[in-house]
Amino acid sequence: MIKQAIIPLAGLGTRLLPLTSVFAKELLPINGKPGIEYILEECIDSGIKEIIFIISQKKKIIKKYFYNDQFYKKIIKKKKDNRIISEYKKILRYKKMIKFVYQNKPLGTGDAVLKTKKYIKNKYFLMLLPDDLIIKKNCSKSMIKIHKKFNSSVMASMTVKKESVSRWGIFKFKKHLDKQNSLIDDVIEKPSIKKAPSNKAVIGRYILPKKIFTVLSKQKPGKGGEIHITDAIQSLINNNENFIAHRFSGKYLDCGTMNGYIKSTLKISKL
Repeated sequence: MIKQAIIPLAGLGTRLLPLTSVFAKELLPINGKPGIEYILEECIDSGIKEIIFIISQKKKIIKKYFYNDQFYKKIIKKKKDNRIISEYKKILRYKKMIKFVYQNKPLGTGDAVLKTKKYIKNKYFLMLLPDDLIIKKNCSKSMIKIHKKFNSSVMASMTVKKESVSRWGIFKFKKHLDKQNSLIDDVIEKPSIKKAPSNKAVIGRYILPKKIFTVLSKQKPGKGGEIHITDAIQSLINNNENFIAHRFSGKYLDCGTMNGYIKSTLKISKL
């Protein structure tokens, strides 16, 4: 059973400057609600019971968001506002589920995952990247169903424009399992257009095996001097670990760029 999720949040969000010069990008409102809460709702709806946030000392504002009890208690005592009471209860519910670990040096997503090693209890766990919102249908829930069916690691995937492949982890199919799921043969982190094996990209949802920690602990830095999760996944594939690319049915929203953030707010407001 997959009951734990990890969410890397230590990145500085430079693509959303100047907004992120004083504020965590994950707390920026999307249609009146912090972006991270959409991710938390997806986790809860998927049956996740514990969520591990990976933050840095520079992103302590995220922890404060969930631990600002005195502020709420004073406001509620003065105003008795039902909306504020409801919001505070929701935050308290989230707080009970969340643990915090720290990644103070930006050494890549693989390094961030490795920081959670001592907390992961079961054979598989879920990882969500907060820049990637998937709405209308719960992608994590669908992936967990595929994991149960095939007893395999799973990654969300979609087709991207060829000129944008260098933004993503790009994979090559080994064989198709059905209309929405395929076994992965190779995955490459941010390849050039010439070196990309396809235009099929890994999107920010992963069901990963606990054994990935062993690979990450020995892995040397890759592109940009970072430890990439895709490199660790490729090592596991080379050792006969199955990874399934799941073509999700929901609507993808890119919240990691200024243009994408603005478009995401507009699209969610119309739902």
